[in-house]
Amino acid sequence: MVKKSTFKNGLTLVTKNLPGLKSLTAIILVGAGSRYETKNSNGISHFLEHMFFKGAKKYKNAKEVATAIDCVGGEFNAFTGKEYAGYFVKIGSENLETALDVLSDMLTASNFNQSDIDRERQVIEEEYKMYQDTPSYQVGWDFERLIYGDQAMGYDQLGTPEFLGKVSQDDLIAYRQKLYTPDNTVIAIAGNVDHEKAANLCEKLFKFRNLKKAFKAADLKENLNKTKVILRKKYTKQGQIVIGFPAYSESDNRTWALKVLSIILGGNMSSRMFLSVREQKGLAYSITTNTDDYTDSGIISTRAGVDIDRIEDAIRAMIEEYKKLKNDKLSQTELNKAKACLKGKILLKLEDTEEFAHLLSKFELLYKNYKTPEEILKLIDQVDLKTMNAIIDELFIEEKMKMAIIGPFEEKEKEGFEKLLKF
Repeated sequence: MVKKSTFKNGLTLVTKNLPGLKSLTAIILVGAGSRYETKNSNGISHFLEHMFFKGAKKYKNAKEVATAIDCVGGEFNAFTGKEYAGYFVKIGSENLETALDVLSDMLTASNFNQSDIDRERQVIEEEYKMYQDTPSYQVGWDFERLIYGDQAMGYDQLGTPEFLGKVSQDDLIAYRQKLYTPDNTVIAIAGNVDHEKAANLCEKLFKFRNLKKAFKAADLKENLNKTKVILRKKYTKQGQIVIGFPAYSESDNRTWALKVLSIILGGNMSSRMFLSVREQKGLAYSITTNTDDYTDSGIISTRAGVDIDRIEDAIRAMIEEYKKLKNDKLSQTELNKAKACLKGKILLKLEDTEEFAHLLSKFELLYKNYKTPEEILKLIDQVDLKTMNAIIDELFIEEKMKMAIIGPFEEKEKEGFEKLLKF
Protein backbone atom coordinates (compact mmCIF):
# COMPACT_ATOMS: atom_id res chain seq x y z
CA MET A 1 0.00 0.00 0.00
CA VAL A 2 1.31 3.42 -0.98
CA LYS A 3 0.72 6.09 1.67
CA LYS A 4 0.44 9.80 0.91
CA SER A 5 0.44 13.01 2.92
CA THR A 6 -0.01 16.55 1.63
CA PHE A 7 1.08 19.21 4.11
CA LYS A 8 -0.43 22.64 4.69
CA ASN A 9 2.16 24.33 2.47
CA GLY A 10 1.31 22.03 -0.47
CA LEU A 11 4.31 19.71 -0.21
CA THR A 12 3.49 16.06 -0.94
CA LEU A 13 5.07 12.94 0.55
CA VAL A 14 4.45 9.43 -0.77
CA THR A 15 5.93 6.30 0.82
CA LYS A 16 6.00 2.60 0.13
CA ASN A 17 7.15 0.18 2.80
CA LEU A 18 8.98 -2.76 1.23
CA PRO A 19 9.13 -5.61 3.77
CA GLY A 20 12.39 -7.40 4.42
CA LEU A 21 14.69 -4.48 3.64
CA LYS A 22 17.01 -2.61 5.98
CA SER A 23 17.53 0.35 3.67
CA LEU A 24 15.54 2.97 1.83
CA THR A 25 15.78 5.66 -0.83
CA ALA A 26 14.48 9.17 -0.24
CA ILE A 27 14.05 11.09 -3.49
CA ILE A 28 12.84 14.61 -4.18
CA LEU A 29 11.50 15.60 -7.59
CA VAL A 30 10.94 19.22 -8.54
CA GLY A 31 9.19 20.41 -11.69
CA ALA A 32 12.22 22.34 -12.86
CA GLY A 33 13.78 20.57 -15.84
CA SER A 34 15.06 21.91 -19.14
CA ARG A 35 11.51 22.18 -20.47
CA TYR A 36 11.07 25.18 -18.16
CA GLU A 37 13.90 27.04 -19.88
CA THR A 38 14.15 29.45 -22.79
CA LYS A 39 16.88 29.61 -25.36
CA ASN A 40 18.58 32.29 -23.24
CA SER A 41 18.38 30.27 -20.02
CA ASN A 42 19.04 26.78 -21.41
CA GLY A 43 21.19 24.99 -18.85
CA ILE A 44 20.03 26.78 -15.70
CA SER A 45 18.14 23.78 -14.29
CA HIS A 46 21.24 21.63 -14.50
CA PHE A 47 23.52 24.37 -13.14
CA LEU A 48 21.19 24.81 -10.17
CA GLU A 49 21.27 21.06 -9.51
CA HIS A 50 25.06 21.29 -9.11
CA MET A 51 24.87 24.29 -6.82
CA PHE A 52 22.65 22.60 -4.26
CA PHE A 53 25.60 20.42 -3.25
CA LYS A 54 27.88 23.37 -2.42
CA GLY A 55 26.67 24.15 1.08
CA ALA A 56 23.73 25.69 2.89
CA LYS A 57 22.73 26.75 6.39
CA LYS A 58 23.54 23.62 8.41
CA TYR A 59 25.96 21.81 6.09
CA LYS A 60 28.05 24.80 5.11
CA ASN A 61 30.13 23.52 2.20
CA ALA A 62 30.47 20.65 -0.25
CA LYS A 63 32.67 18.66 2.15
CA GLU A 64 30.14 18.85 4.99
CA VAL A 65 27.28 17.87 2.66
CA ALA A 66 29.18 14.85 1.36
CA THR A 67 30.55 13.82 4.76
CA ALA A 68 27.09 13.72 6.34
CA ILE A 69 26.03 10.96 3.94
CA ASP A 70 29.40 9.25 3.53
CA CYS A 71 29.79 8.78 7.29
CA VAL A 72 26.78 6.48 7.41
CA GLY A 73 27.63 4.61 4.21
CA GLY A 74 24.90 6.21 2.14
CA GLU A 75 24.84 7.13 -1.53
CA PHE A 76 23.49 10.34 -2.95
CA ASN A 77 23.25 12.02 -6.30
CA ALA A 78 21.06 14.18 -8.51
CA PHE A 79 19.93 14.47 -12.11
CA THR A 80 18.19 16.91 -14.42
CA GLY A 81 15.70 15.80 -17.04
CA LYS A 82 13.39 17.63 -19.37
CA GLU A 83 10.37 17.74 -17.07
CA TYR A 84 11.92 17.61 -13.60
CA ALA A 85 15.10 17.55 -11.54
CA GLY A 86 15.72 14.87 -8.92
CA TYR A 87 17.79 14.56 -5.73
CA PHE A 88 18.11 11.29 -3.83
CA VAL A 89 19.80 9.60 -0.90
CA LYS A 90 20.07 5.82 -0.59
CA ILE A 91 20.77 4.90 3.00
CA GLY A 92 20.21 2.52 5.91
CA SER A 93 16.68 2.98 7.20
CA GLU A 94 17.87 4.00 10.68
CA ASN A 95 19.45 7.08 9.06
CA LEU A 96 16.29 8.45 7.44
CA GLU A 97 16.46 11.67 9.46
CA THR A 98 20.02 12.30 8.26
CA ALA A 99 18.96 11.83 4.65
CA LEU A 100 16.02 14.23 4.94
CA ASP A 101 18.04 16.71 6.98
CA VAL A 102 20.72 16.94 4.27
CA LEU A 103 18.19 17.11 1.41
CA SER A 104 16.07 19.78 3.08
CA ASP A 105 19.09 21.93 3.92
CA MET A 106 20.35 21.65 0.33
CA LEU A 107 17.08 22.51 -1.36
CA THR A 108 15.73 25.22 0.92
CA ALA A 109 18.79 27.00 2.35
CA SER A 110 21.64 26.80 -0.17
CA ASN A 111 24.12 29.67 -0.15
CA PHE A 112 24.99 30.01 -3.85
CA ASN A 113 28.26 31.73 -3.01
CA GLN A 114 29.82 33.54 -5.96
CA SER A 115 33.11 31.70 -5.55
CA ASP A 116 31.28 28.36 -5.68
CA ILE A 117 29.39 29.46 -8.79
CA ASP A 118 32.58 30.46 -10.58
CA ARG A 119 34.28 27.19 -9.66
CA GLU A 120 31.28 25.06 -10.61
CA ARG A 121 31.04 26.88 -13.92
CA GLN A 122 34.36 25.29 -14.82
CA VAL A 123 33.23 21.87 -13.59
CA ILE A 124 30.10 21.95 -15.77
CA GLU A 125 32.14 23.12 -18.75
CA GLU A 126 34.25 19.98 -18.29
CA GLU A 127 31.06 17.90 -18.06
CA TYR A 128 29.93 19.52 -21.31
CA LYS A 129 33.22 18.54 -22.97
CA MET A 130 32.90 15.01 -21.62
CA TYR A 131 29.55 14.53 -23.31
CA GLN A 132 30.82 16.14 -26.48
CA ASP A 133 33.52 13.45 -26.43
CA THR A 134 30.91 10.73 -25.89
CA PRO A 135 29.06 10.48 -29.21
CA SER A 136 26.79 7.68 -28.01
CA TYR A 137 25.20 10.21 -25.60
CA GLN A 138 25.34 13.22 -27.89
CA VAL A 139 23.59 11.50 -30.77
CA GLY A 140 20.49 10.97 -28.62
CA TRP A 141 20.30 14.67 -27.80
CA ASP A 142 20.79 15.51 -31.47
CA PHE A 143 17.90 13.20 -32.35
CA GLU A 144 15.56 14.87 -29.84
CA ARG A 145 16.48 18.26 -31.27
CA LEU A 146 15.58 16.90 -34.71
CA ILE A 147 12.21 15.61 -33.46
CA TYR A 148 11.19 18.68 -31.44
CA GLY A 149 13.01 21.50 -33.19
CA ASP A 150 13.87 24.92 -31.78
CA GLN A 151 11.89 24.88 -28.54
CA ALA A 152 12.49 23.84 -24.95
CA MET A 153 11.76 20.15 -25.58
CA GLY A 154 14.45 20.17 -28.24
CA TYR A 155 17.17 21.56 -25.94
CA ASP A 156 19.50 19.26 -24.03
CA GLN A 157 19.87 19.65 -20.30
CA LEU A 158 23.51 20.75 -20.24
CA GLY A 159 22.91 24.02 -22.03
CA THR A 160 25.54 25.84 -24.06
CA PRO A 161 29.05 27.16 -23.28
CA GLU A 162 27.70 30.67 -23.88
CA PHE A 163 25.10 30.32 -21.16
CA LEU A 164 27.48 28.59 -18.76
CA GLY A 165 29.83 31.54 -19.12
CA LYS A 166 27.25 34.18 -18.19
CA VAL A 167 24.80 32.63 -15.68
CA SER A 168 24.80 34.75 -12.53
CA GLN A 169 24.06 34.36 -8.85
CA ASP A 170 20.89 36.42 -9.31
CA ASP A 171 19.75 34.12 -12.13
CA LEU A 172 20.13 31.02 -9.96
CA ILE A 173 18.41 32.55 -6.93
CA ALA A 174 15.50 33.80 -9.01
CA TYR A 175 15.02 30.44 -10.73
CA ARG A 176 15.03 28.59 -7.40
CA GLN A 177 12.49 30.99 -5.89
CA LYS A 178 10.15 30.60 -8.87
CA LEU A 179 10.14 26.80 -9.15
CA TYR A 180 11.51 25.22 -5.97
CA THR A 181 8.21 25.61 -4.18
CA PRO A 182 6.23 23.06 -2.13
CA ASP A 183 3.38 22.81 -4.64
CA ASN A 184 5.97 21.89 -7.31
CA THR A 185 7.86 19.36 -5.17
CA VAL A 186 7.28 15.71 -4.30
CA ILE A 187 9.18 13.62 -1.76
CA ALA A 188 9.02 9.84 -2.14
CA ILE A 189 10.53 7.21 0.13
CA ALA A 190 10.66 3.51 -0.68
CA GLY A 191 12.12 0.73 1.46
CA ASN A 192 12.02 0.12 5.19
CA VAL A 193 10.05 3.25 6.03
CA ASP A 194 7.40 4.24 8.55
CA HIS A 195 5.10 6.77 6.90
CA GLU A 196 4.13 8.68 10.05
CA LYS A 197 7.74 9.12 11.11
CA ALA A 198 8.70 10.28 7.61
CA ALA A 199 5.75 12.69 7.49
CA ASN A 200 6.68 14.27 10.81
CA LEU A 201 10.27 14.75 9.66
CA CYS A 202 9.30 16.25 6.30
CA GLU A 203 6.83 18.68 7.83
CA LYS A 204 9.46 19.82 10.32
CA LEU A 205 12.43 20.05 7.95
CA PHE A 206 11.13 21.36 4.62
CA LYS A 207 10.50 25.10 4.97
CA PHE A 208 10.13 27.01 1.70
CA ARG A 209 10.51 30.69 0.95
CA ASN A 210 7.73 30.79 -1.64
CA LEU A 211 4.63 28.59 -1.67
CA LYS A 212 3.50 28.73 -5.31
CA LYS A 213 5.49 28.11 -8.48
CA ALA A 214 5.71 31.15 -10.70
CA PHE A 215 5.29 29.57 -14.13
CA LYS A 216 4.66 26.29 -15.89
CA ALA A 217 6.66 24.49 -18.54
CA ALA A 218 6.33 25.70 -22.11
CA ASP A 219 3.57 24.09 -24.15
CA LEU A 220 4.78 21.77 -26.87
CA LYS A 221 4.58 23.23 -30.36
CA GLU A 222 4.43 21.28 -33.57
CA ASN A 223 7.84 21.11 -35.22
CA LEU A 224 7.24 22.35 -38.74
CA ASN A 225 10.85 21.79 -39.82
CA LYS A 226 10.83 18.87 -42.27
CA THR A 227 14.54 18.08 -41.92
CA LYS A 228 14.96 14.31 -41.73
CA VAL A 229 18.68 13.93 -41.00
CA ILE A 230 20.99 15.73 -38.59
CA LEU A 231 24.70 15.08 -39.09
CA ARG A 232 27.49 16.01 -36.68
CA LYS A 233 31.00 15.57 -38.05
CA LYS A 234 33.39 14.05 -35.55
CA TYR A 235 36.53 11.99 -36.08
CA THR A 236 35.44 8.78 -34.42
CA LYS A 237 36.24 5.15 -35.10
CA GLN A 238 32.58 4.20 -35.00
CA GLY A 239 29.49 5.81 -36.46
CA GLN A 240 26.66 6.56 -34.04
CA ILE A 241 23.13 6.35 -35.45
CA VAL A 242 19.64 6.92 -34.10
CA ILE A 243 16.67 6.14 -36.34
CA GLY A 244 13.14 6.60 -35.07
CA PHE A 245 9.72 8.18 -35.08
CA PRO A 246 7.53 10.50 -32.99
CA ALA A 247 5.31 8.40 -30.73
CA TYR A 248 2.85 8.60 -27.82
CA SER A 249 2.90 10.48 -24.56
CA GLU A 250 3.33 8.62 -21.29
CA SER A 251 -0.29 9.34 -20.38
CA ASP A 252 -1.59 7.76 -23.61
CA ASN A 253 -3.34 4.43 -23.02
CA ARG A 254 -1.10 2.89 -25.71
CA THR A 255 2.14 3.69 -23.90
CA TRP A 256 2.60 0.15 -22.55
CA ALA A 257 1.96 -1.32 -25.98
CA LEU A 258 4.66 1.02 -27.29
CA LYS A 259 7.10 -0.27 -24.67
CA VAL A 260 6.29 -3.84 -25.69
CA LEU A 261 7.02 -2.86 -29.29
CA SER A 262 10.42 -1.49 -28.27
CA ILE A 263 11.24 -4.86 -26.69
CA ILE A 264 10.36 -6.66 -29.91
CA LEU A 265 12.49 -4.32 -31.99
CA GLY A 266 15.60 -3.97 -29.85
CA GLY A 267 14.94 -4.55 -26.18
CA ASN A 268 16.98 -7.69 -25.61
CA MET A 269 19.45 -10.12 -27.18
CA SER A 270 16.69 -12.01 -28.99
CA SER A 271 15.12 -8.88 -30.47
CA ARG A 272 14.80 -8.28 -34.19
CA MET A 273 17.40 -5.51 -34.42
CA PHE A 274 19.95 -7.38 -32.32
CA LEU A 275 19.64 -10.66 -34.21
CA SER A 276 19.66 -9.04 -37.65
CA VAL A 277 22.01 -6.06 -37.44
CA ARG A 278 24.50 -7.52 -34.97
CA GLU A 279 24.29 -11.32 -35.05
CA GLN A 280 23.52 -11.97 -38.71
CA LYS A 281 25.22 -9.02 -40.40
CA GLY A 282 27.93 -8.07 -37.88
CA LEU A 283 27.33 -4.35 -38.42
CA ALA A 284 27.19 -3.22 -34.80
CA TYR A 285 28.33 -4.12 -31.31
CA SER A 286 25.62 -2.23 -29.44
CA ILE A 287 22.10 -1.79 -30.77
CA THR A 288 18.97 -1.03 -28.72
CA THR A 289 15.45 0.27 -29.17
CA ASN A 290 13.93 2.51 -26.52
CA THR A 291 11.05 4.85 -25.89
CA ASP A 292 11.29 8.39 -24.50
CA ASP A 293 8.13 9.18 -22.59
CA TYR A 294 6.92 12.69 -21.68
CA THR A 295 3.61 14.10 -20.48
CA ASP A 296 2.48 15.18 -23.92
CA SER A 297 4.76 13.47 -26.43
CA GLY A 298 7.08 10.54 -26.96
CA ILE A 299 9.63 8.91 -29.23
CA ILE A 300 10.49 5.37 -30.28
CA SER A 301 13.98 4.99 -31.70
CA THR A 302 16.79 2.55 -32.30
CA ARG A 303 20.39 3.55 -31.69
CA ALA A 304 23.54 1.73 -32.69
CA GLY A 305 27.29 2.13 -32.88
CA VAL A 306 28.26 0.85 -36.32
CA ASP A 307 31.18 0.18 -38.62
CA ILE A 308 32.05 3.47 -40.33
CA ASP A 309 32.85 1.80 -43.63
CA ARG A 310 29.50 0.01 -43.66
CA ILE A 311 27.28 2.70 -42.24
CA GLU A 312 24.93 2.66 -45.21
CA ASP A 313 24.50 -1.11 -44.84
CA ALA A 314 23.72 -0.59 -41.16
CA ILE A 315 21.13 2.09 -41.90
CA ARG A 316 19.46 -0.15 -44.48
CA ALA A 317 19.48 -3.09 -42.07
CA MET A 318 17.87 -1.06 -39.27
CA ILE A 319 15.18 0.34 -41.56
CA GLU A 320 14.53 -3.14 -42.92
CA GLU A 321 13.45 -4.30 -39.46
CA TYR A 322 10.98 -1.43 -39.17
CA LYS A 323 9.73 -2.30 -42.65
CA LYS A 324 9.29 -6.00 -41.84
CA LEU A 325 7.17 -5.15 -38.83
CA LYS A 326 5.02 -2.87 -40.95
CA ASN A 327 4.60 -5.33 -43.81
CA ASP A 328 4.46 -8.69 -42.06
CA LYS A 329 2.87 -7.73 -38.73
CA LEU A 330 3.41 -9.54 -35.44
CA SER A 331 2.68 -13.04 -34.33
CA GLN A 332 0.96 -13.85 -31.04
CA THR A 333 3.97 -15.88 -29.94
CA GLU A 334 6.36 -12.95 -30.42
CA LEU A 335 3.98 -10.62 -28.64
CA ASN A 336 3.65 -12.94 -25.64
CA LYS A 337 7.44 -13.26 -25.31
CA ALA A 338 7.90 -9.47 -25.42
CA LYS A 339 5.20 -8.89 -22.79
CA ALA A 340 6.81 -11.42 -20.48
CA CYS A 341 10.22 -9.79 -21.01
CA LEU A 342 8.91 -6.30 -20.23
CA LYS A 343 7.16 -7.47 -17.08
CA GLY A 344 10.31 -9.21 -15.91
CA LYS A 345 12.43 -6.11 -16.51
CA ILE A 346 10.00 -3.95 -14.52
CA LEU A 347 9.94 -6.35 -11.57
CA LEU A 348 13.73 -6.53 -11.48
CA LYS A 349 14.04 -2.73 -11.53
CA LEU A 350 11.54 -2.30 -8.73
CA GLU A 351 13.61 -4.46 -6.40
CA ASP A 352 15.87 -1.40 -6.22
CA THR A 353 14.51 1.14 -3.73
CA GLU A 354 15.85 3.99 -5.87
CA GLU A 355 13.83 2.85 -8.87
CA PHE A 356 10.72 2.34 -6.76
CA ALA A 357 11.00 5.78 -5.15
CA HIS A 358 11.57 7.39 -8.55
CA LEU A 359 8.46 5.71 -9.93
CA LEU A 360 6.40 6.91 -6.96
CA SER A 361 7.59 10.49 -7.17
CA LYS A 362 7.34 10.76 -10.94
CA PHE A 363 3.71 9.63 -11.10
CA GLU A 364 2.77 11.93 -8.23
CA LEU A 365 4.57 15.01 -9.59
CA LEU A 366 3.46 14.70 -13.20
CA TYR A 367 0.08 12.98 -12.94
CA LYS A 368 -1.07 13.34 -9.31
CA ASN A 369 -1.73 9.62 -9.04
CA TYR A 370 0.13 6.37 -8.76
CA LYS A 371 -0.01 3.02 -10.51
CA THR A 372 1.05 0.02 -8.49
CA PRO A 373 3.38 -2.55 -10.08
CA GLU A 374 0.40 -4.91 -10.19
CA GLU A 375 -1.63 -2.35 -12.16
CA ILE A 376 1.24 -1.81 -14.58
CA LEU A 377 1.66 -5.54 -15.15
CA LYS A 378 -2.08 -5.84 -15.78
CA LEU A 379 -1.92 -3.07 -18.39
CA ILE A 380 0.90 -4.94 -20.14
CA ASP A 381 -1.13 -8.17 -20.08
CA GLN A 382 -4.00 -6.33 -21.79
CA VAL A 383 -1.87 -5.38 -24.81
CA ASP A 384 -3.24 -7.34 -27.77
CA LEU A 385 -2.21 -8.08 -31.31
CA LYS A 386 -4.79 -5.74 -32.87
CA THR A 387 -3.50 -2.77 -30.86
CA MET A 388 0.12 -3.57 -31.66
CA ASN A 389 -0.45 -3.83 -35.38
CA ALA A 390 -2.47 -0.61 -35.39
CA ILE A 391 0.37 1.18 -33.61
CA ILE A 392 2.91 -0.10 -36.13
CA ASP A 393 0.76 1.15 -39.01
CA GLU A 394 0.25 4.53 -37.37
CA LEU A 395 3.82 5.24 -36.27
CA PHE A 396 6.10 3.67 -38.85
CA ILE A 397 5.46 6.08 -41.70
CA GLU A 398 8.27 6.93 -44.09
CA GLU A 399 7.61 10.69 -43.98
CA LYS A 400 7.92 10.69 -40.17
CA MET A 401 11.17 8.72 -40.01
CA LYS A 402 14.19 10.73 -38.85
CA MET A 403 17.86 10.00 -38.25
CA ALA A 404 20.77 11.48 -36.29
CA ILE A 405 24.37 10.56 -37.16
CA ILE A 406 27.72 11.32 -35.57
CA GLY A 407 30.94 10.27 -37.27
CA PRO A 408 33.72 11.31 -39.66
CA PHE A 409 31.30 12.23 -42.41
CA GLU A 410 31.08 15.37 -44.53
CA GLU A 411 27.97 17.53 -44.70
CA LYS A 412 27.68 16.70 -48.40
CA GLU A 413 27.08 13.05 -47.47
CA LYS A 414 23.88 13.94 -45.62
CA GLU A 415 21.81 13.90 -48.78
CA GLY A 416 22.92 10.36 -49.51
CA PHE A 417 22.01 9.25 -45.99
CA GLU A 418 18.61 10.88 -46.31
CA LYS A 419 17.86 8.88 -49.47
CA LEU A 420 18.19 5.71 -47.42
CA LEU A 421 15.25 6.70 -45.17
CA LYS A 422 12.58 4.89 -47.10
CA PHE A 423 10.41 1.80 -46.85
